[in-house]
Amino acid sequence: MLTARRRVAALAVVLGGSLLLASCGGSDSGSSGDTLRLWHYEGANSAMGVAWAEAVKEFEAKHPGVEVEYEEKSFEQIQKTAQMVLNSSDAPDILEYNKGNATAGLLSKQGLLTDLTDEVTRRGWDRKLSAGVATTSRYDAQGVMGSGKWYGVPNYAEYTMVFYNKDLFEKHGIAEPRTFDELTAAMDRFVDEGVTPLANAGNEYIAHQYLYQLALSKADRAWVDAFELYKGEADFHDEAWTYAAETFADWVKKGYISKKSTGVKAEQAGVSFIRGEYPILFSGSWWFGRFQAEAAFDWGTFLWPGSDLTLGSGGNLWVVPENAENKELAYDFIDITMSKRIQNLLGNKGGVPVAADANAITDPQSKALIENFNTLSENDGLAFYPDWPVTGFYDVLVSETQKLITGSATPDAYLDALQEAYDKGAPE
Repeated sequence: MLTARRRVAALAVVLGGSLLLASCGGSDSGSSGDTLRLWHYEGANSAMGVAWAEAVKEFEAKHPGVEVEYEEKSFEQIQKTAQMVLNSSDAPDILEYNKGNATAGLLSKQGLLTDLTDEVTRRGWDRKLSAGVATTSRYDAQGVMGSGKWYGVPNYAEYTMVFYNKDLFEKHGIAEPRTFDELTAAMDRFVDEGVTPLANAGNEYIAHQYLYQLALSKADRAWVDAFELYKGEADFHDEAWTYAAETFADWVKKGYISKKSTGVKAEQAGVSFIRGEYPILFSGSWWFGRFQAEAAFDWGTFLWPGSDLTLGSGGNLWVVPENAENKELAYDFIDITMSKRIQNLLGNKGGVPVAADANAITDPQSKALIENFNTLSENDGLAFYPDWPVTGFYDVLVSETQKLITGSATPDAYLDALQEAYDKGAPE
């Protein structure tokens, strides 16, 4: 009875971070009465949500007598409360957590995450991850990603792309853009037709990811390494950042981005695209499976034109809190999500798996998604995310980019604010 109840819960969308009761699955390594407390923030019909629900079923079958308590949290909830919760007795056994210096790196430096290095080697997870994907799994003593101990394991990868509504493009007689000039020309046409072309979320990550992509179109790997890994000086008044801020502000003036989008959250922006309200959304592969399941129109994707770099990395990490009560069970669950069966499922549901059998991915759209990621990865085109370098930078990016949208700050003032926050948080 508990198992059936858990399986229903695993597929439900939970509102307000409420606790889902679950299953009982049981464990060769766990005794009766053990519990695995699991947190993540993927939607039930996303590729990761579907794959992880199946992983829970497999975990249950392999661990009879173990109860699984699953609690869905939003990205924002975990972003704002993880440090406090993980430093308490309420820490879960395993959770999905954001990667990068300002998040997983910070918690590793504070001693709040379990060192997984021995487990990674023993279970062979390191052999399943490419060097680029593994970058965000390891952190040094200062919490800087790319080297040191393993504090997390991604079982998927991600990157950003342009999602576009083919039906709206056809309705307005606009061809799929192949170049950056064609993209801006298409947006001009939509504005002339009374349509705001870009779905945007000024109250969360989408707005500043537009801006970071504009900067990346004028950047190279050395620029990314200086900004993200402190391998050089990050100058927010250089050509790339200046171009990005000025172009983004200009796009607001031209009507490509609505001035009313300052209070919009990412979920609202994604839903507005699903409803066909906007022809274009630039965001991540984490939306792919959901758009496959929910969009009632013909849509497609393409990489940002005119740029060798785009936002992307290994996916969010499975991390095990230092205060977790059942670490072995957590390791077992991670191992299941890294298995070929779960990886293949994730790939066929619109995710980007890290250890799938390429021949097992049969969905055409999913194959294209994975092929584009492989192209980016092989060409060293993954440039991480703008909020990663320093603690608190995410909130600064959100608030300052909102000012660009409303016009209450100039591009120069915007870049001053970013430079100040970055310099304050970056290690000497």
